[in-house]
Amino acid sequence: MKTQSNINRNKTFLRIIGDRAEDAVAQYLADCGFRLIARNYNVPGIGELDLVFEKEQVLYITEVKSRRNDGPYPHSEEAVDFKKRKRIYRTAKRFMAERGYFGRDIEFLVGCVTHEPDGQISKIEVIPF
Repeated sequence: MKTQSNINRNKTFLRIIGDRAEDAVAQYLADCGFRLIARNYNVPGIGELDLVFEKEQVLYITEVKSRRNDGPYPHSEEAVDFKKRKRIYRTAKRFMAERGYFGRDIEFLVGCVTHEPDGQISKIEVIPF
């Protein structure tokens, strides 16, 4: 039986895994020459941008998804469905307006992180969507 304590511990573990995945993707892209300009940009009621990078005048909006390597879950890229993409696009539009980035090229990426059951990261892929 699931108790409130177990549910809270699981959410905390999942949050730690999610933060670790975001850190890993941010470091991976920084190592590839991308410059981080925003993290967890949130517009209440619209959506959130996990990571926003810039490289050679192009903005890269990056959604980070993490999956266990032994689970029956879909690939991380598949988790960014039409509804999620729509929220990301709307949030990106607001971000660009607030920061004065209109007229800039923009690319959307999914940072796919695969991890072991204990949370250890085993693979990072960055895929355009």
